[in-house]
Amino acid sequence: MIILGLTGSIGMGKTTAATAFRSLGVCVYDADLAVHKLMAPDGEGVAKVLNIFPGVAKEGGIDRQALGAIVFADDSKLLQLEKILHPLVRRKERAFLAAAARRRERLVVLDIPLLLETGGDIRCDGVVVVSAPAMIQKSRVMQRPGMTAKRMQAIMDHQIDDEDKCHMADFVVQTGLGRAHSLRAIANIVTVTKSWLPRHWPPVHNSREMA
Repeated sequence: MIILGLTGSIGMGKTTAATAFRSLGVCVYDADLAVHKLMAPDGEGVAKVLNIFPGVAKEGGIDRQALGAIVFADDSKLLQLEKILHPLVRRKERAFLAAAARRRERLVVLDIPLLLETGGDIRCDGVVVVSAPAMIQKSRVMQRPGMTAKRMQAIMDHQIDDEDKCHMADFVVQTGLGRAHSLRAIANIVTVTKSWLPRHWPPVHNSREMA
């Protein structure tokens, strides 16, 4: 099974790219959605997060905007949050991969915002980076609820520069040229990568590492 990592800086069009992969029949693991579920009411991560950040409770879950305001202003607090969430998200990722393998999927995509920043690319056979001009990126991000220029900059300060990400990628999808262009590029990626030899699945970890 071929594993592609899909990533890109905030506002670069990763969600649209993931939708395009799905439209081509490729199963996509959404790490952001996994985090949402972990911090939703009764989510697996709620109690652990509230133990460290007691002021961010909201209707049985986590107020992500309030939590973001705290962690993106303090690297030590962001690290604390990552130590809680990353193992839980990785466990769900492994479950997704195992299920896809049982279905004999030829190609799957891991949609992970901080794939390169966290070294997650070593788990992938290839990396797809979505990119767009800075002006388009800013326009997209500033339309998000509760977003400010300061908050956007704080998020970007924790991400690798777009130019560097593009250099690290096996494929770059330019999302500022329209959906039709992006879909053609992604369709080509699917065709090319399905002919690759897998390097990471089945995994070589022992059973305790996979638990």
